[in-house]
Amino acid sequence: MRRPGGWRHHPATPPLGALAAAIAASAYLYNTDPHQSGHWLPRCPFNWATGLLCPACGGTRLAYDLLHGDPVRAFHENALLFVASPVLLWMCGRWLVEGLRGRRWRPVLGPRAQYAVLALAVVWTVVRNVH
Repeated sequence: MRRPGGWRHHPATPPLGALAAAIAASAYLYNTDPHQSGHWLPRCPFNWATGLLCPACGGTRLAYDLLHGDPVRAFHENALLFVASPVLLWMCGRWLVEGLRGRRWRPVLGPRAQYAVLALAVVWTVVRNVH
């Protein structure tokens, strides 16, 4: 007997969809050098509007460099994202594992942690744009 909604409402559907999208994006990015112009990769809207680097600017180049086994160059593209990558990967992995176990998982940050993340993003943005 099938459950109402089937696979569309299973807790594993969103993380598996995100994983499929990440694999497709990685396959495209592997063959598309964001360090060169003339490709179809979106520009950061914050950078486009202000000419400044946002906290995530360089993330696409960072991913490209990691896909090609160049962690030093990836670090130079965005040091904060590089350092945060293991935590972000762990969170995505936990989301997937919990979904496959039939449980929904959402990370919850308390107010102090939210302020800390916001402050870190603001400080990183200022530091990146000062020099």
